[in-house]
Amino acid sequence: MPSKGSVVNKKELEAVKKTLETRRGEIIRKLSEAQNQSKIIETDIAQDLADKAESSYTKEFLLSLSNAERGELLQIDAALKRIARGEYGLCLSCQKEIGKKRLHHIPWTSFCIECQEKSEAETA
Repeated sequence: MPSKGSVVNKKELEAVKKTLETRRGEIIRKLSEAQNQSKIIETDIAQDLADKAESSYTKEFLLSLSNAERGELLQIDAALKRIARGEYGLCLSCQKEIGKKRLHHIPWTSFCIECQEKSEAETA
């Protein structure tokens, strides 16, 4: 088994942490804006059925968008915890190192590509 966090050196780890914290801030701002938009839509009085349908669709879209971003936020928080524990860069399933390319593109990922593919195949 590789040593904890050996896939990423200290300098790279600081850069990843900064990237994750920046993305986290962006998501929180977006979620806040979506919640404010949702409240505005709720308080608007729809004039007719078409307005009500459009208002409902817009609200549903905003909420679904925020659900996806909430999921990403949870993954980012988990990645930040793994960094703090010195476990960042290790697959949660097989404990092998996650490839640097994968970590670069999806810094909050919890699984190596092989375990991620297995998981997706099982749920398909």
